[in-house]
Amino acid sequence: MQKTNAIESPQQLALTCRWSTAFQEKGARMSQRKRVLGVDPGATGALVLLEDGQPIEWTAMPTTKIGTATRVNSAALADFIASCCCTHVYVEQVHAMPGQGVTSMFNFGHSCGTVMGVIGALGLPFTMVTPQAWKKSMGLIGTDKDAARSRAIQLWPKWRDLDKKGKGQALADAALIALSGGVK
Repeated sequence: MQKTNAIESPQQLALTCRWSTAFQEKGARMSQRKRVLGVDPGATGALVLLEDGQPIEWTAMPTTKIGTATRVNSAALADFIASCCCTHVYVEQVHAMPGQGVTSMFNFGHSCGTVMGVIGALGLPFTMVTPQAWKKSMGLIGTDKDAARSRAIQLWPKWRDLDKKGKGQALADAALIALSGGVK
């Protein structure tokens, strides 16, 4: 019988994965600081890594075109999340909205499923956060959609990417999702 190189533990798996170098390089800093990732999971969403409540890495949701559909690029998403070395991931818990078409709902569900699949495959602890919960903790209940971006600008006034209305909104949402989950 031939002996195989079976992976027997999560630690051994981390050492064999292509992204393990990022974990090893950031390991010392990761153990000393609280690093949480916030995810606004749609194809136009974003990911923001907070370290001790301050944004240190962020990206728009990586996407690719498949035919006419825009899909989350799972390989790029996995690379970004793995490089963050976060201790916890907070993902906005989204659901169908009345009046949305079948195609748009399928696309949105596909994006959310891809995000959750990547987080699961990386074996990261996560919490689903409802929009009502994170908005309440940030004092945004009953405000307009751009209020999250305005609140993020108040918290991080030197973060220039928040100035861009569309991209800034997604970044603000992801950052506030992480902050609302990370303060507990």
